[in-house]
Amino acid sequence: MTLKSDFNGFLSPQSGWAWYLETRMLALGFRSSPLLAQSYAHCEKVARHRARNFYYAFLLLPRRKRAAMCAVYAFMRYCDDLSDDLNDGTGAAAKAIDQWEQHLREALGGNAPAHPIWPAFIETVERYQIPHEYFFDMIRGVRSDLEPRRILRFEELYDYCYRVASVVGLTVIHILGFQGTLALELAEKCGIAFQLTNILRDVREDAENQRIYLPEEDLVRFGVTGEDLCAGRPSDSFRALMRYESARAWRYYRESFGLVNLTARSGRACLSALIGIYSNLLRAIELANFDVLSRRIRLSSALKVWILLKSLLGLQRLPAPHRVHA
Repeated sequence: MTLKSDFNGFLSPQSGWAWYLETRMLALGFRSSPLLAQSYAHCEKVARHRARNFYYAFLLLPRRKRAAMCAVYAFMRYCDDLSDDLNDGTGAAAKAIDQWEQHLREALGGNAPAHPIWPAFIETVERYQIPHEYFFDMIRGVRSDLEPRRILRFEELYDYCYRVASVVGLTVIHILGFQGTLALELAEKCGIAFQLTNILRDVREDAENQRIYLPEEDLVRFGVTGEDLCAGRPSDSFRALMRYESARAWRYYRESFGLVNLTARSGRACLSALIGIYSNLLRAIELANFDVLSRRIRLSSALKVWILLKSLLGLQRLPAPHRVHA
């Protein structure tokens, strides 16, 4: 069955009363129904087909937490798809995101519109008591990507990274289970490290789409222009800029690595794997001498499997940065 046929099934006339009863049962605290099971199955299918690195880390979780992670991922993936697929300059993406935000309010208020993600998503948010503002922050972050942008200072970049990545980390530790407010602080920093890594990997693609996330103050400092970010080969000044930004990302990895031990034991392997995959991606960027302009840096499947195995055995450690000299 395709995702489209799943969606059509939820919207069919025959399921109208079932959908209404499902949303009311969730609002009243009931936790089991065929529609809810279908919703979780749909979200797992989305995660399995689209999550790539994330989904394999999810497999290290107990079944219930894995299903919850898939539900949250499906919600976030849908938000990103609205931004990426409909952003054609007509305003369609902005309207779709506004509508999805309204649907989120309705779903969290106990009156979810018909969509296969909502039953699993609602049940996950309620079960793990995930603060609602995380999801609205994420939508604001996605909406900010609809227009061309230049970021002036790191403080502005931090705010963007918080909305599109830190809120993901904060959501994740609510599902994994955590102890103490320090875990929240470290989860925020972990999200910053992940997003900085994404930005360094995708710098050319983003610049070609008129989105430059590296702070203008840093570009000026190293003598790099927006045009340089679209070049086919990195210059010495570009590499110097990337070394500076990479060091900043490593700082957030180091500061947040203690987060693993502040989460519940059942979730530590998953979180360790996610940190291992992203930090090794940053190291791979360094090993390529920051040549992210001519190719997309990826980890091999073998390395990702090795990271998962080490995480499962509790042996995963933060990799040492590769020091590239000018």
